[in-house]
Amino acid sequence: MTRRFATVAVLLSLAFATAVQAAPQRKRPSAPPPPKPAPQKPAPPAPIGDTVRVALTTELGVITLELDHKRAPITTANFVAYVDQKRFDGTAFYRALRLPWGDAPNGLIQGGTANDPQRILKPIAHEPTTQTGLSHTAWTISMARYAPGTATGDFSIMVGDQLALDADPKASGDNLGYAAFGRVVAGQEVVLKIYHAPTDPTRGEGAMKGQIIAAPVKIISARRVVDPVPLPASAPTPPPAPTRP
Repeated sequence: MTRRFATVAVLLSLAFATAVQAAPQRKRPSAPPPPKPAPQKPAPPAPIGDTVRVALTTELGVITLELDHKRAPITTANFVAYVDQKRFDGTAFYRALRLPWGDAPNGLIQGGTANDPQRILKPIAHEPTTQTGLSHTAWTISMARYAPGTATGDFSIMVGDQLALDADPKASGDNLGYAAFGRVVAGQEVVLKIYHAPTDPTRGEGAMKGQIIAAPVKIISARRVVDPVPLPASAPTPPPAPTRP
């Protein structure tokens, strides 16, 4: 804007203001205030059946989970809330525990929100395996936690049976174990790729030292799997495509 143009614009603004002040006797029409937008209620979460399938799309492939909502309703609903709200998108599998005993491969992989305060929801009540009847057998998915009732958005997938993670009422101290709530039904080979990913020997604290994956495996997205609706038995067969003579 040139200095001359700016000067003209200022003078025009002053002239308009002066004209309005000089004619108070003229009633100026006023536009009605714009209507207030109706408050938008968040869409209710989609219902969850006895089981629900979730596809974790990682940069190494897709892992499909089947979650047991019937036997572990609190834990499953929590995980699905993270999925529906896309809180797992952009997170990663960051830990690979490789145990030196038992039948190889043996251990687990861990991923999720890494306790990111921008991603986590409120902690959930603990559902021990003595309550759900589930167990930490191979390919089971389970919630990570500190004390019982602190689980949020981090989870582990078992590589081999890890029955020591089940609740054990006969043990002393914290004997409630971890909350198993489903299992891998497809993509076990992707789990193994993550399990074998190189780890950094210097990263991690305490028992996790040397178990942190050097290049965490990104979770691109986590979505419910919608099964295709089958055609009814009486559905007519579509006509064949026309062919050229």
